[in-house]
Amino acid sequence: QVQLVESGGGLVQAGDSLRLSCAASGRTSTYIVMGWFRQAPGKEREFVAAIRRSGVGTYYADSVAGRFTISRDNAKNTVYLQMNSLKPEDTAVYYCAARYSSGGYVNGREYDYWGQGTQVTVSS
Repeated sequence: QVQLVESGGGLVQAGDSLRLSCAASGRTSTYIVMGWFRQAPGKEREFVAAIRRSGVGTYYADSVAGRFTISRDNAKNTVYLQMNSLKPEDTAVYYCAARYSSGGYVNGREYDYWGQGTQVTVSS
């Protein structure tokens, strides 16, 4: 089993920055991809960013590319999402997820474990 715990969410103003963390415990040594997803009220969950365990390969949704940066610290079993230039449309619950099989990174259904989520609210 794997446990994922997100932290770092909060209420900020447009243009501010936040850094989300996702701490993993359990079977952490063999994940293939860690991803961040978000879900706004009344909307479907959407892909935000992903990183391969090797660190070779980071992927971003077009809506966050250039503003968000995903990184990982394998020694700490933690994945981060640095969010800069936040916009009101970034308001959502942000989830991290871990995938243990090879394949893509955008489809949330292909991830094996999920955290409980952390709320990010950006006021205008």
